[in-house]
Amino acid sequence: MAASAVAFTGGRLSMAAKQPSRVALHSNSMVETRDGTRIHFRDWGAGRPIVFVSPWGLCSDWWDTPVISFSERGWRCVAFDRRGHGRSDDPCRGYDFDTLADDIAAVMNALDLQEAVLVGHSMGGAEVVRYLTRHHSHRVSRAVLIAPTTPFTMKTEDNPGGAPRQALEKTRESLKHDLPHLVAEAAPDFFGVPKNSVSKETMDWWSRQFLDRVSIKVLSELYKVMTETDFRTEIRTIRTPTLILHGDIDKSAPLESTGRPTHELITGSWMLVYENAAHALPYTHTDRMLADIVEFAAPLQES
Repeated sequence: MAASAVAFTGGRLSMAAKQPSRVALHSNSMVETRDGTRIHFRDWGAGRPIVFVSPWGLCSDWWDTPVISFSERGWRCVAFDRRGHGRSDDPCRGYDFDTLADDIAAVMNALDLQEAVLVGHSMGGAEVVRYLTRHHSHRVSRAVLIAPTTPFTMKTEDNPGGAPRQALEKTRESLKHDLPHLVAEAAPDFFGVPKNSVSKETMDWWSRQFLDRVSIKVLSELYKVMTETDFRTEIRTIRTPTLILHGDIDKSAPLESTGRPTHELITGSWMLVYENAAHALPYTHTDRMLADIVEFAAPLQES
């Protein structure tokens, strides 16, 4: 691991916790949020908790391999389906970062998780950022952002390197027309094929999550908020120790416009760049990702 790992022993800065949301453990696999939406979760293993937040369009199935590995190594792994995804309710509302962050809080509060490591991939990293800035939770000891979409995607006068609004709107509109082809076409870049060896069947499995487990309406609404939300101001306020993992051939969230500026804006954060890695680090680089997260969390694990 990179020499910067030595700095992982830095102490955690505490922040005042927001009052827990009024949520109920609806069953042994569902949490009911304040607006009545039921969020499906899986709670595997025992030990220190690690919570996984999925990318845009994907449900908790995306985390199966990391969850198996972490739970076998003595972690309590919690993964959930974002509202409108997988086995969670689709209430036709709440597709904004404040509500999505509150949904994370609902799961963590209902399960009474303490000193958790909160891991977000892609858009899930943006949800983690909003959770940390909105809830300042004592429940989270460390955060990991894997190829995050932060800090700001859209081009503006003060963000000249962003994507033009017209291009983003064109992509969003294209979701309504032949989504199966669009998703299948995007799969090789997401996994970094051919530099990363990934089977056609795996890419088909990934594609099916977009096509079978989330609606086009939800995809469209989340794409809009994901690409138009500016996190630059709030991200500077994060004091939770944060690790950023990013691939250097990522086309979904290019390193120089997402991961690196996110690292520069979070005071004291650590960053590890994976060579020849694309966006799908939890699948293509599972073992290395696991080792880096465990080393990052180790000081508190041992305390």
